[in-house]
Amino acid sequence: MAVMETLISLGKVAVPAYITLVALAYFYQDVLIFMPQARSERELQAVLSRHRAVEEVRLPADDGVTLHGWFLGSGRAQGSRAPLLVYYGGNAEEVSWLLGEAGRFAGYSLLLVNYRGYGGSGGKPGESVLYADALRIFDYAASRADVDATRMVIMGRSLGSAMAVHVAARRAARAVVLVSPYDSMVALGRRHHPYLPVSMLLRHRFEALADAPRANAPLLALVASRDSIVPVEHSRRLVGAWGGPSAWRVIEGADHNDISDSPAYWQAIAAFLAQLRE
Repeated sequence: MAVMETLISLGKVAVPAYITLVALAYFYQDVLIFMPQARSERELQAVLSRHRAVEEVRLPADDGVTLHGWFLGSGRAQGSRAPLLVYYGGNAEEVSWLLGEAGRFAGYSLLLVNYRGYGGSGGKPGESVLYADALRIFDYAASRADVDATRMVIMGRSLGSAMAVHVAARRAARAVVLVSPYDSMVALGRRHHPYLPVSMLLRHRFEALADAPRANAPLLALVASRDSIVPVEHSRRLVGAWGGPSAWRVIEGADHNDISDSPAYWQAIAAFLAQLRE
């Protein structure tokens, strides 16, 4: 009898605590998924000062929100059309940092636009609006007179890999580069939080696996061997469902947030882009 009373008492504490945990996970999921980063004006100007051809972009989204970013020309003669790389960043990334690495994409123009709520972009992030924005950004790039729309490469990192896959499944891209891609946010949530009813709670599901078979552009997938956020098997599922040719590169010793610190990371991207020019 004493044991039963103890279990009942524990249940009276545990059940409300679990319900509270589930409620917190539901109401605060946006904070856990989207982590907008700011960059000081001084840091930004230091990056921008390295390039003469940087053009500030203010792009109206379909719902009127203004997205902010940068277009960096390839350095080709004025009036010519250059291949372009469109970049979709991670969930805690302010994309202007990539301007400092522009030399890694020799011969390519770059289009870097922050997600809504990130950097100088207005609005608030969410799955449906980020998907719509990603398409809007691609279409804007394809319409530019200085961009060769037949040679546009889509690159997505971590959270941005879902945006890249979504666009690649609906637009004609020359190629796709995915960094730390994942099958779905639901699958990742279940892995990291097995004690929560993730499928019932999650509003931003980012089911990239469902889009992958419709994407048929050549793919380079870069994954970190020690990725603690997107374990390799989640990336492998997505790549296994890809509708076109794919290449797989594991960056040994790297984790999720430091994969781009490895020279092998940039070497793989450079080699892939070079193949596209052949």
